[in-house]
Amino acid sequence: MVILIDTNIILDYLLTRQPFSDNADKILNLCLQQKCNGYIAAHSVTNIFFILRKNFSVSERKKMLIKLCEFIEVAGIQKKQIIDALLNEDFDDLEDRLQVECARMVNADYIITRNISDFSTSPIPAILPEDFLKKV
Repeated sequence: MVILIDTNIILDYLLTRQPFSDNADKILNLCLQQKCNGYIAAHSVTNIFFILRKNFSVSERKKMLIKLCEFIEVAGIQKKQIIDALLNEDFDDLEDRLQVECARMVNADYIITRNISDFSTSPIPAILPEDFLKKV
């Protein structure tokens, strides 16, 4: 099974945000154990690096993201996907649409997110972490 993990799930894990971090940890462990193929969007890496600045030093953030990339793949984004996202009338949030474009590029079965309403028009189903864990 191929999954694209939304930024909020990675942040739940890295920041140990309760009550969400337990499910995030379980999802990332499934990827670590190679029970599913996990991806994050390339732009999520820069967003996460920026968001974590209040809690961690540059060195700590680099180490965290390098460790994450040891078992999570990164889905790149190309000009075509950016244009497609900008032209899509069904999405108001460009970042969410770029998540969808990355999910499409890797043929993801699901986008795992806590904000499923943001993906209501996505061709790739968005699923809550707890619902995904029930499926696997």
